[in-house]
Amino acid sequence: MVYGAIDLHMRFSQIRVVDEVGAVVRERRVVTTRERLVAAFEGYGAMRILVEASTESEWVAQALEDAGHEVVVADPNFGPMYGALRRRVKTDGRDTAALAEANRHGWFRPAHRVSRAQRTLRQQLGVRRQLVRLRTGLISHVRALLRQEGLRLPAGSSATVPHRVAALAVPEALRAVLAPLIAALEGLTPVIRGTDRDLERQASADPITTRLQSVPGVGPIVALTFRATVDDVQRFPTAGHVSSSLGLVPREDSSAERRHRGHLTKVGSSETRAMLIQAAWSCWRSPTIRLTPLRTWTDALAARRGKRIAVVALARRLSRILYALWRDGTVFRTGLAPAA
Repeated sequence: MVYGAIDLHMRFSQIRVVDEVGAVVRERRVVTTRERLVAAFEGYGAMRILVEASTESEWVAQALEDAGHEVVVADPNFGPMYGALRRRVKTDGRDTAALAEANRHGWFRPAHRVSRAQRTLRQQLGVRRQLVRLRTGLISHVRALLRQEGLRLPAGSSATVPHRVAALAVPEALRAVLAPLIAALEGLTPVIRGTDRDLERQASADPITTRLQSVPGVGPIVALTFRATVDDVQRFPTAGHVSSSLGLVPREDSSAERRHRGHLTKVGSSETRAMLIQAAWSCWRSPTIRLTPLRTWTDALAARRGKRIAVVALARRLSRILYALWRDGTVFRTGLAPAA
């Protein structure tokens, strides 16, 4: 039997094929295209090919699987996968050699491969995120230009920025400078609204995201983001594993009697983590959870540790509540948060 490995890069990739005793059968550098990668592994029959998880790894894995191979997309954070490699000297050839040995011996940990539906949803959410960031940047620039003339933009929603600017006594010279920014904002707003409507329709049509939205502070975008990130709830054995995968647990350096916890690990999806923290603020302020155990717990923590720490802790608890709702097929009960 032979084993394959790919050190994958955007333009060129290094491939290696070894036999059952580790002897090199084929090694070459190829252009990173479907045709060249499939051709690089031809002539030896079906084999297991190891590739690190990356932006490019999924389409590469699908192309090679269509050619009849077994493809393992491996977690690059798994230390034993590079156990035979000294990292002081790093080259593509040495990386591929280490991957080939890891494949031959089974020294790898498969990464979760996101389903096609949730991969598409992630792309849609990413497009919305970029549009919102673009709009936020434009509004910030409008505010800065107004401040240079001693003007302040009144408070209001993003969609009303052009109307609020028009109501100000802006000098004609500055108005001409602002015109391209205002035109861009007027064009972006309906695009973002259309994107939001599409995502809201998807959220209402999915029974899982519908249940997730029963939690106060969790709207369609937060529910869809959590859904797309987790993908398969069965891959997490406990709610704590979900919080950990989202970077919502503290770093820890403990030994014997010494116990030290630091800031959040912040691993995993930063977007999902930020969404859950935003949802935690909304949840805490929601009248729905007043005089409930969840509100009492958050208020007590805020009084003891401060609001920011309490909100992050509430975001961690929300991640566990959302996991429990999804796992158990239930909805949120105001009087009693579901056990995670």
